[in-house]
Amino acid sequence: MTDNQKPALLIVGHGSRDVDAVEEFHQLAKHFQEKYPERMCETGFLEFARPVIADGVDKLVEKGCKNITAIPGMLMAAGHAKNDIPSELNTLQAEVEGLNITYGTHLGVHPKMVRAAAARIEESEVELKEKFGDDYDRKDTLLVVVGRGASDSDANSNITKITRMLEEGMGFGWATTCFSGVTTPLVDVALERAHGLGFKKVIIFPYFLFTGRLVKKIYQWADDYQANHPEVTVAKAPYLNDHPLVIETFLEKMEETEQGTGNMNCQMCQYRVQILGSEHKVGAVQEGHHHHVRGAGTDADDHSHDHGHHHHHHHDHDH
Repeated sequence: MTDNQKPALLIVGHGSRDVDAVEEFHQLAKHFQEKYPERMCETGFLEFARPVIADGVDKLVEKGCKNITAIPGMLMAAGHAKNDIPSELNTLQAEVEGLNITYGTHLGVHPKMVRAAAARIEESEVELKEKFGDDYDRKDTLLVVVGRGASDSDANSNITKITRMLEEGMGFGWATTCFSGVTTPLVDVALERAHGLGFKKVIIFPYFLFTGRLVKKIYQWADDYQANHPEVTVAKAPYLNDHPLVIETFLEKMEETEQGTGNMNCQMCQYRVQILGSEHKVGAVQEGHHHHVRGAGTDADDHSHDHGHHHHHHHDHDH
């Protein structure tokens, strides 16, 4: 396959009301365009921000694209990656004769992602080393990894796995996992529980790709904990953003998609097998759940938007 025959790229994001988050996502798409200047590349968001997924597909189709590789800008495979995005793409593909959209996999638990996470944590250690000098020791430090939180225990457990890999790989005295929403424990509850362990040095690391309301809320929780416990030193690690190893992982996932080797973890998919607590979801239809906020706009918008002209249809669940 020559370069000009390679599929166009559609980078699919969750979307956010936060203007900074949307800008950072577009920076990610820019990395793809710079890496593959010979390919057409567009973006699309599932909710809130524009362009929505349908807009991105429309632009590529208008340019004559018949083959599109859709890359989900998702850390883990929960409802958005397993259900909402493929449902949207299935619908759009069915509306255009001859259009073929190949859907990639999320970033997942990947050695490069763990290394990128470690690098962000190391950035936060600079202030601890400046304050404590030779007295700073990871064995005396608590690492708190914060995930987005989902209604899918498979996705949540992967955040916990990453926490464990960071704890062992970096040699922290203790590490705990918490979440910004949807599931438990939330950050403030986890911090108070972990406070009983007695650590005087705490690193709080949001395992997020981009900034946004939730990341800012996590940092606020960190500030509140610091204010409530002045005897503790709290360091706030940067989120992942476009760390070079994150970009490398994205590119690997794209290549896997086009080689046909990128597969989701169907053994733990709550739509295929009985997962404890989610038995009722087995065999559920694949449909999107974001009609009311698709293209609703960011915080910078002060007017309502048209919510798009594409409609959802039910599909059998398929990865």
